[in-house]
Amino acid sequence: MTEVLSKHAVTESQEVELAHPISSKEALKAYHDMLLIRRFEERAAQLYGMGYIAGFCHLYIGQEAIAVGLQTLLKPQDTIITAYRDHGHMLCSGMDPKEVMAELTGREAGCSKGKGGSMHMFSREKNFYGGHGIVGAQVPIGTGLAFAHKYKEDKGVCLTSMGDGAANQGQVYEAYNMAALWKLPVVYVIENNGYSMGTSLRRGVAGPNLYGRGQGWGIPGEKVDGMSLLDVIAAGKRAIDHARSGKGPYILEMDTYRYRGHSMSDPATYRSKEEVEEVKLTRDPIDLFKGYMTTTLQITESQIKAIDDAIKPIVLEAVEFAKTSPEPDPSELYTDVLTEEV
Repeated sequence: MTEVLSKHAVTESQEVELAHPISSKEALKAYHDMLLIRRFEERAAQLYGMGYIAGFCHLYIGQEAIAVGLQTLLKPQDTIITAYRDHGHMLCSGMDPKEVMAELTGREAGCSKGKGGSMHMFSREKNFYGGHGIVGAQVPIGTGLAFAHKYKEDKGVCLTSMGDGAANQGQVYEAYNMAALWKLPVVYVIENNGYSMGTSLRRGVAGPNLYGRGQGWGIPGEKVDGMSLLDVIAAGKRAIDHARSGKGPYILEMDTYRYRGHSMSDPATYRSKEEVEEVKLTRDPIDLFKGYMTTTLQITESQIKAIDDAIKPIVLEAVEFAKTSPEPDPSELYTDVLTEEV
């Protein structure tokens, strides 16, 4: 068990680059994916305020480096599962932004036929298994996906993400035990944004960290600066290599921060505006990586602006597609409920 929490200065990311280099091409792709998530989520917030999105809606703004960084390390057979803050994970896994936005607005063209909404989206094609609304419920399911990888001997790994609030759920520890006992290829990713649903980590968690909770089962883990794309990639590589090699599970505690409330209905009065602004100014994952791109990789401002310009129409097209797509027929209430084996 180790603890690795990098400093936030962009210039110090060069040490990480030596451990896991990233080319200019890879950097441009990662920047594109992070910015796409940011702009998509900003539009989703607007649609929620306009009444196009009903129910709960949990935004990924501020946490983009985690999903994007880990996605760069996956192989085609690997699987992903997460909680209800899932839009970012879906977008960087290659799902069509139009289908994701249509699902948010409950349209039949959505990736779950308009019946999953914000919290329950799936794509078997992309090996993305949700989006789960029950806190911690995805963790034993992700452990089961890892069991399937081991059973099929396909060398696949399951990335199983959860929030810091879910890390207190009993089923998580049952999953840890099973994964360690059978040496399952699973990486548990705790996206620790510090506040669970609205309670500060300092007030709701006993002990110095969350990654160390696997120690009783012999599960290694580490704490990572989840606002640094390079740190996420470097730690993710260690964890995924460990799981893929047959050594069993690994826990990554990603130190991150969500800019919005827990959901769109949360005013987040439990923290100050000054605190949020400080994080935006000093730790924003997109700004940090942009600085690294321009100073270390010598990527030009015009190249970066071209990405910014390319993303705007993608998001606008997704919004228009969602607004104009029809809602599901009421008969869809009775489909996708039961599968009968022949």
